[in-house]
Amino acid sequence: MGDPVKRIERRSKRSIFQAYLESARKNGGNTVALVDGDGKNFTFKEITRAAFALGGALARKTASKENVGVLMPTSAGAMIAFFALLARGRTPAMLNFTSGSRNILAACKAAQVSRIVTAKKFIELANLQKLVDELSAGVDIVYLEDVKAELNWRDKALAVAGPFLPTLLAANPHHDDTGVFLFTSGTEGDPKGVALSHRNIIANIEQISAHVHLLPTDIFFNPLPTFHCYGLTAGALWPILNGHPVVFHPSPLQTKIIPKRIFDTGSTVLFATDTFLSQYMRASEDGAMSSLRIAVCGAERVRDETRQAAEKRFSFEVLEGYGVTECSPVLAANQPGDIRAGTVGQMLPGIEAKLESVEGLENAGRLHVRGLNVMKGYVTADAPGVIVPPDEGWHDTGDVVAINEGGYISIRGRLKRFAKIGGEMVSLAVVENCASAVWPDNFHAAAILPDPKKGEQVILVTDRKDAPRGLLLAWAQSHGVPEIAVPKKIVTVDEVPVLGTGKIDFLKVRTLAEEGLIALEAAKQNEPAPEPTKAELKKRAAEEKAEKKRVEKEARAAEKAAAAEGKAAAKADLPADKANEQPRAANDDAGDVKDAAE
Repeated sequence: MGDPVKRIERRSKRSIFQAYLESARKNGGNTVALVDGDGKNFTFKEITRAAFALGGALARKTASKENVGVLMPTSAGAMIAFFALLARGRTPAMLNFTSGSRNILAACKAAQVSRIVTAKKFIELANLQKLVDELSAGVDIVYLEDVKAELNWRDKALAVAGPFLPTLLAANPHHDDTGVFLFTSGTEGDPKGVALSHRNIIANIEQISAHVHLLPTDIFFNPLPTFHCYGLTAGALWPILNGHPVVFHPSPLQTKIIPKRIFDTGSTVLFATDTFLSQYMRASEDGAMSSLRIAVCGAERVRDETRQAAEKRFSFEVLEGYGVTECSPVLAANQPGDIRAGTVGQMLPGIEAKLESVEGLENAGRLHVRGLNVMKGYVTADAPGVIVPPDEGWHDTGDVVAINEGGYISIRGRLKRFAKIGGEMVSLAVVENCASAVWPDNFHAAAILPDPKKGEQVILVTDRKDAPRGLLLAWAQSHGVPEIAVPKKIVTVDEVPVLGTGKIDFLKVRTLAEEGLIALEAAKQNEPAPEPTKAELKKRAAEEKAEKKRVEKEARAAEKAAAAEGKAAAKADLPADKANEQPRAANDDAGDVKDAAE
């Protein structure tokens, strides 16, 4: 196979749609490329024809090289719309329909999107009419059903001829042109637009393929949203461009249905997050997910409990991966048969890494990466359409990691997710890991709030109803975790908020922590003073006795001093009233002290 890095460099000089057409020719038009949420199979020929036909109709509603929003669930319709826009030289901007109208409109402004493609059926089933009404005030809404109804003979002719004459009938953008706009999840702030070139996406797919080897019989199952880079690149494009059928599911939240579909479709590779995977296994009957060979998890740390349950109950491996949207997104991953606990595996081929030291942290640093998969740059609502590239090609991930001698990477946490308490750095990931170890069947998230004494404090938010701090502290002490990493306050909630991507919604977690802390303080003020224990009463009595002895001792010393002064005055032949004045005053003072003692 030769040098994998050179191969990646060579094969990444293609547009996304070109790479798709090559896969369609290589695997055959009648080969099933994807299975939709309703179980319908779509062959390469059907997807290609639909992309050319729909692309022709969409071209009449849009301008050349226009950025067009796509507001769709993980489905055949989403991928056909995605390919249709690329086929006609438009750039899709994948929009998160769970983020609310404010964030979506901000994303549209950043990427200069004035039109959004969606489907009436999806809007109806997902109950998003209010969202569409709010979006309509700022952008035009284009429904796929209306576009399909407007197909003319030219569009149908294009659908027939397109697969045979792709170089003549399809757009042929440069591989360094923008291929897609994605948006950061916004777990800790406002989402940013990420401009990814065709080469960024194709290079990352080639990097993944060189790192994680597939079997010819593998069938993928992807319930993750295609508006997220993980769900788009790894969950959809990786299998399709490699000729493996992928089963789409419109929502990762349907925990009871997904295990059944995995079993019915005989899927062997699952994409998920730790949160979703643990929910699927919990809702699954023994054997229901046994067709799986591997589950690839990203976006959050994979817990040991999740990995053990997968191996014990269903006999599949859990590969933990790591990536960021700005890197298309995969940077590192464990490999089948080479899973190192506590790591996300080794860096993918062709990616450079360097660590920047962080004050207060040892044996770890802030990760910067560079490679063909690193984005063109950010776009923001403050400067619409202006792509700001990373400095000299290096992207600052904001993540603190450790890399051992073998190149295996351990994620310590995001720099924003470190609290500084009394001058020491405390990772919120460590706090959450401790809680997960003590209560593995629950979900936990930590937040940083101001502290008047130590600068910052960590609050644990958990859906565990009975979560005494003492258990956390005992576990930490027995496992060498410093006490400073054990939160002083624990807030219980009905549900830990999760984004549509499967990540914890840390903005909402912080709000819950603030509200919970206020409630805890109010409850504390309203509580009656606790009855002292026997030990406390005994200690208090001993302290009072010691204080009484001290006062009596001072009183006796004062009496002796007064008597000595009286004798000295008599010898000096002072008048009687003057001679008795000072001793009397001294005796009065001594009496006051004695009275106080008694």
